[in-house]
Amino acid sequence: MELADFDFDLPQDRIALRPAAPRDTARLLVVDGAGALCDRAVADLPDLLTAGDALVFNDTRVIAARLFGLRDRDGQTCAVEATLHRRLTPSRWTAFMRPGKRLEVGDRIAFGERDDRACLLGGLDATLAAKGEDGEVTLAFDLAGPDLDLAIADRGAMPLPPYIASRRAEDERDRVDYQTVYACQAGSVAAPTAGLHFTPALMGKLAERGVSAHFVTLHVGAGTFLPVKSERIADHRMHAEHGEVSAPVADALNRVRAAGGRLVCVGTTCLRLLESATDSDGRVGIFAGETAIFITPGYRFLAADGLMTNFHLPRSTLFMLTAAFSGLARMRRAYAHAIAAGYRFYSYGDASLLWRAA
Repeated sequence: MELADFDFDLPQDRIALRPAAPRDTARLLVVDGAGALCDRAVADLPDLLTAGDALVFNDTRVIAARLFGLRDRDGQTCAVEATLHRRLTPSRWTAFMRPGKRLEVGDRIAFGERDDRACLLGGLDATLAAKGEDGEVTLAFDLAGPDLDLAIADRGAMPLPPYIASRRAEDERDRVDYQTVYACQAGSVAAPTAGLHFTPALMGKLAERGVSAHFVTLHVGAGTFLPVKSERIADHRMHAEHGEVSAPVADALNRVRAAGGRLVCVGTTCLRLLESATDSDGRVGIFAGETAIFITPGYRFLAADGLMTNFHLPRSTLFMLTAAFSGLARMRRAYAHAIAAGYRFYSYGDASLLWRAA
C-alpha cells in the first residue's frame, strides 16, 4: 500500500489544544464490527461493555523529556533543544536534537530551563556520544540513575506533541493534563493518550459493571511523532520501544478470553504491546523487551477484540493501525463523520471505540 492511501484533510480548528474537563466528558465515536457509527461520550463506556470484558491500560508515566540548553565547542555556544527518546543505560539516552547539523560527536551540552530566551544552566550536563539518522543522537549524561531522573524532572518540560507545542507553550496544567490518572512507571516521552480520558470515578463504575482492569507498560518514544517518509509503507521502519507484560497480567487476560470475555486495549500502545506478547494460538505470554511491531492493513490480530483510541494524524502509523483493525474504508468514513460532527482530534482530543472488523 502507498502512503497516500492514508491521507485525509483535517481543518486546523479540529486540533485540540486542551483536553475536555472533566476528562470523561470527551466524545466517543463507536465503530462496531459491521462499521455502524454511534456518537457517545467516554462516560458511557460502562454501558458499552459487558461483565467479563477486560480493559488493558498502559501505566507508563511521561517524563519531562524536552530539554533546552547550550552546546559548547571551543568556546563557541549555540542554543539546542533535545527530546529524549529511549534510555540505553543509567546515564545514556537516545534523543532527537535540533539543530542536528550543528552538532558533532564530543560536543558538551549544558541543559537547563529556558525563560525569555535565557538558559538557567548547571547540574544537567552531557556529552554527545554518537550521531544517527533523522537527527537522533546518543547523549552521555554526567549524572546517572535516580540523580539523572531528578535533574530531568526539575529542568525538563513536558514533551507536548509538535501540533500543540507549535501553537502554544507548555505550562503547569500540562504536567497534570498530559498524564493518565494511573500512570506509575516513569519512562515515556509521549502520553498513551486514550488513557487520558479516564477518571477514578469512571474506573470505579467500570469495576461495578464487572469490567476488569489490567495494566501493562510500554514506554512511548519520541519516534511516535516522526512522519512516515517512505511512499511505500512496507519500507517504513518503526523505532523500538520497551514494554513489559507480567505473568499475573498474562494469566488474567488468558482467563478472560477462556471465559468468553473481550480484551479491549486502551490505546494503540497497549494493542501493539499485547500483539507482541501473544502467540499464534492467541495466548498472551510474559513479555519484557523491545518491540518495533508495525501494524498495517492485512495484519492478523491475535489478542485484541476492541480498541479505544484517539483520532490520529493523516499519513501516520497510528492511522494505519486503526485501518488494519477496523478496515481502511470504515476508518475513512468514521474520520469523515468525526470531522463533520466537530470531534476534537489528536492527543488532547476526543476518542473512538473500535470493534475489530468482522
